[in-house]
Amino acid sequence: MTAKLSIGFVARQTGCTVPTIRYYEEIGLLPPAGRTESGQRHYDDATVRRLAFIRRCRDFGFSIEQVRELVGLVDQPDRPCVEARDIAAGHLAQVRRKLDELKALEASLAGFVVSCDTACGGGAAVDCTILEALACPPPATDVEPRARCCAPT
Repeated sequence: MTAKLSIGFVARQTGCTVPTIRYYEEIGLLPPAGRTESGQRHYDDATVRRLAFIRRCRDFGFSIEQVRELVGLVDQPDRPCVEARDIAAGHLAQVRRKLDELKALEASLAGFVVSCDTACGGGAAVDCTILEALACPPPATDVEPRARCCAPT
């Protein structure tokens, strides 16, 4: 006999919301739920495990399509493990690019703060180097502020 777990119970067990569970079912990541005579969805332990897997993938930032590919590997266990590695490696490359972008953003913001502290800290907003730098379009290649925007006047 398989367990007949309510959607609310499954949500609490996996940390997903009820609408998220319905969405995953709608897009085919979860199999259609069984229904009680009154029409309420019910799930079994295998679905809870699959949902926990999906949730963990999403926690790691995998896209829905990447999750779909990983779920496909779970569903077809004879496929080569290298497929999962390739998906993870591609995602790792994306994460590293985002980290580089965040580091550049951090450097720019730190420059804004230092510029304000040295050039106009405590003065009127009209003379603020941060506001001036934000008003200038960024160079096409990065988010670094232009020297002419941030130079004290």
